[in-house]
Amino acid sequence: MWDILEHPERGQVTSLPYTERRQLLVDLIGDLGPPIQAVPTTDDRDVAIAWYDGLQEQGIEGIVAKKGTAPYPLGHRNWTKVRHGDTEDALVVGYLGPRRRPHRLALAIGDEGGPIRLSARLDPVLAGRIGEALTAAETVGERRAEGEAYTRVEAGLVVEVLAGSGRHGTLTVTRMR
Repeated sequence: MWDILEHPERGQVTSLPYTERRQLLVDLIGDLGPPIQAVPTTDDRDVAIAWYDGLQEQGIEGIVAKKGTAPYPLGHRNWTKVRHGDTEDALVVGYLGPRRRPHRLALAIGDEGGPIRLSARLDPVLAGRIGEALTAAETVGERRAEGEAYTRVEAGLVVEVLAGSGRHGTLTVTRMR
């Protein structure tokens, strides 16, 4: 556990600074032990870098940076996730949304014949560039991947994706090749 929004005795605590909310959390869960435990925390940059570098082998997807004096940001995020990730090339086999400015891409990664995966939503500037590259692509029809319909194309377009190492395995398109 990494934060508390409501305390059984104090009620909603979102207006308190993170450091105070964290102490309430630690006091509340006490010595329960795994699987319920407070995640490690530090305000030492060198320690955070050591955790980031050293814990990936154990399956830790990254670190979260929060300002200790900040209240909980209801309705939006006010912290930064720093995730591990590897890039790989993916063949664009389709798109979702308008052809000239697609919202997401259908991608073939690795060996042919593998499952088609959908990317995360595209950055608007990158979507425009990819849309230009798709204008000459031959449309093959409509297909489905991950429960969503996409327009299948033969484009010969390859993109670089940041393959998410987190629990969602999100594919973020970083650039065209």
